[in-house]
Amino acid sequence: MENIFDLTDQVAIVTGCSTGLGVQMAKALASQGCNIVALARRKELIDEVAAEIAGKYGVKTLAVQCDITDTEMVEKAVDETLKEFGRIDILINNAGTGGITPAEDVPDEMFENEMNIDLFGTFRMARSVAKKAMIPAKYGRIINISSMYGLVGNKIAASSAYHAAKGGVVNLTRALACEWGKYGITVNSICPGYFITPLTEETLNSDFFKEYSKGAIPLERYGFEGELDTAALFLSSKASSYVTGIALPVDGGYTAM
Repeated sequence: MENIFDLTDQVAIVTGCSTGLGVQMAKALASQGCNIVALARRKELIDEVAAEIAGKYGVKTLAVQCDITDTEMVEKAVDETLKEFGRIDILINNAGTGGITPAEDVPDEMFENEMNIDLFGTFRMARSVAKKAMIPAKYGRIINISSMYGLVGNKIAASSAYHAAKGGVVNLTRALACEWGKYGITVNSICPGYFITPLTEETLNSDFFKEYSKGAIPLERYGFEGELDTAALFLSSKASSYVTGIALPVDGGYTAM
């Protein structure tokens, strides 16, 4: 039976690929034969990730230090990827940040930082990869990692700047899907809910969150490792060839309420 998620010999750039969800999605793509370019600011971490993925899955990997708020670094990272592999089939824009501060106390610098990383950083990567690799190839899969908070507000954690930036990612995704569809490029966003990572583990395993989840999340729990991977695989593969411009919540039903 044909494996409709087969990514053999394709090349994917994954940003924010030093820890957490970025590494998980990179491994999922590598499990289907995809070569991985791990981008993040911390070189020692992406070196470890790239080595682990190459050793475990037998694919080619490349670790490129990159700050997505720096246009010159973004351009160099894309150039380095093309020099090494000659193609970029998939881009997963996963790098992001998230500050918690009551809206009335949010300083300009915090709001600008959220926008610069989550929204403008996503655009910088997409612009460069599309122009240099995907438009010439007349093929591409771009997946922007937004958030369920890009679709709704919330009362548990004051994070208006994050909501604004991730909401921008959702509509940027729609705009790019409309512009680049004629080039055979699909552009979609995934809107994760609460997922367990090294940064969230303590909070999500607290008694407070367990009680909160019973009322706020239809499945009454956070997302486990691997439960975001299938969405990323689907949108990276040829199986999603007629899907573009969507915002896909993977949130246990949070945004259904």
